[in-house]
Amino acid sequence: MSDFLVDLSQHPVFRQTVKQLGLPLPMPEKLRRARGPWEDRPLADRAVVVFTAGGALGNTLATALAPAGAVPHVVGEATDLRPFLSPGEAFGRPPVHHAPGASPPEDLRAHGLVFDATGLRTPAELRALYDGLHPFIGALARCGRVIVLGRPPRTASQPAAAATATALEGFVRSVAKEVGRKGATAHVVYVAPGAEARLTPLLRFLLSDRSAFLTGQPWSIDATAADAPETPFAPSYVRPLEGRTALVTGAARGIGAAIAAHLAAEGARVVCLDRPGDETPLAQVAAAVKGVPLALDITDAAAPERLVDFVKDPAGGGGRLDVLVHNAGITRDKTLGRMSPEYWDQAVAVNLGAVVATTTALLDEGLSDDARIICLSSVSGLAGNVGQTNYSASKAGVVGYVRALAPLVAGRGITINAIAPGFIETRLTAAMPAMTREVARRLSALGQGGEPRDIAELVTFLASTGGKGLTGQSLRACGGMFIGA
Repeated sequence: MSDFLVDLSQHPVFRQTVKQLGLPLPMPEKLRRARGPWEDRPLADRAVVVFTAGGALGNTLATALAPAGAVPHVVGEATDLRPFLSPGEAFGRPPVHHAPGASPPEDLRAHGLVFDATGLRTPAELRALYDGLHPFIGALARCGRVIVLGRPPRTASQPAAAATATALEGFVRSVAKEVGRKGATAHVVYVAPGAEARLTPLLRFLLSDRSAFLTGQPWSIDATAADAPETPFAPSYVRPLEGRTALVTGAARGIGAAIAAHLAAEGARVVCLDRPGDETPLAQVAAAVKGVPLALDITDAAAPERLVDFVKDPAGGGGRLDVLVHNAGITRDKTLGRMSPEYWDQAVAVNLGAVVATTTALLDEGLSDDARIICLSSVSGLAGNVGQTNYSASKAGVVGYVRALAPLVAGRGITINAIAPGFIETRLTAAMPAMTREVARRLSALGQGGEPRDIAELVTFLASTGGKGLTGQSLRACGGMFIGA
């Protein structure tokens, strides 16, 4: 699907005409998205400005940026530069020092602005955000990234510190709206004490072009999911799913097909599941990703047992399952007074009931330790929507299920997260009335809808070895459409 205004806005003459006439048209920036499999240096030769602000993550940032190909620009005291010297020398990207309060060079086009706010404890200290970012925000490049790092409010010892940490969310959401017009994004990442080593994979992902449609999102890194003694946390950045088996429900088309393709591109053997009746497109997707097709009605009472048997069979599921993606979903829209019992039951059965039943069965038999479970929710589950009481209830239920199950499976190293997509350009949204579709696109901070591959990129990260620091979370993939936030 194509967004006409995004395509048109790429023509310099059109952009200049709109600017000269002062027309109130949104001018969304075409997002820069990655193509192909993961690369070892996704930030090759891009300038990333780091604001130390007395935070605790200097060493982590130093060892994360240079290996990813970035050129660090460190704003802070001369001593704050020290952790960046050795990695910079090793990877041929020596850090550039900027004194606090200094203006950026006129020729600086920063791909990323990373602010370490872990040292902020009081409301007055929030001024450091302004003092640091105010001079540099204008140097942020198109499709750039702003990332603020903090400690989780729940770990604060004093209410003032918790308030200060929580303030970072409001700050970042506002920044996301301000920079969204240039295709740039903003996030806050809360890093629990003791989980610093798990920050690097997420930082690489958020700074890369693979997070193009994600913005205004709080992320929480912790060590809830255990590491096995024989398999310490060691993220892989090239083909991170090599040797792992993934199951994707609703894989015959749209977002599900994109997820299957992305997982396969990173080395996974993909079992593609969809309902009987969709065998032809299902077989085509499975063939394209060199995977295994499985036609199964996931709402059938016997489906969980059949799925367990399939996964246990080496000829079918590969003998074990490492990644489970609950993507299958349906809408049966009617206002509550006009909705039939069948419409209610169908939506809840597919969107929530099948998720619970199949996950429960596979946790008993089939899912490996250190597995990843990813469930597709929706912004409608967070905000509600007219005519979707059944759909919104089921998608909100997914959020609750993920939150409750995460601590119960953490001892096995298993993570479970939900993704709540916003407006995504698919055949379903293409069927919407044109005006409804246009309004939905422009409501986001980025001024446009997402693509199936945007969801697939996030699923792939959560499925990777580096996604272990995230569990029990509901992550919005909505381009900063903060309805229900």
